[in-house]
Amino acid sequence: MKDDGVPAHVTRAARECAFSLADLPDLREYAAAEALRRGMREDAIGDFLVALNEVATNAVTHGSTKARLTIWSEGPALVVAVHDDGPEWRLEGEPGHDPPPENATSGMGLWVARMLSSDLHVTTGRGGTTVTMRFRVGQG
Repeated sequence: MKDDGVPAHVTRAARECAFSLADLPDLREYAAAEALRRGMREDAIGDFLVALNEVATNAVTHGSTKARLTIWSEGPALVVAVHDDGPEWRLEGEPGHDPPPENATSGMGLWVARMLSSDLHVTTGRGGTTVTMRFRVGQG
């Protein structure tokens, strides 16, 4: 595993994009095009973008002002990793595993992303935080 949470075997097949809060609309457009290019069905793009937007927004509002998106294909999955250089935070359980309280007005991002992805994993440490999500591509 590299410092940014992306597995060491992910090399030139991966696409990387740096972004800030103001770049989120362009990031969504870039990610949608990349997901389609890598085989994601058009009818799955909406859920993919909601999950990505939640995680990317968290990265640049709670982590650091700049973050990085890395996208790669791994078998029948599209994998995205969002990395920020923010401070380490204490994980209590698996982030986003439990739904937010009924009347919550914030704190839903990781839960929503977990519901929309086929897998979500959070790592945090001195080098920042990485949220890695997997999405099914192709048929079914």
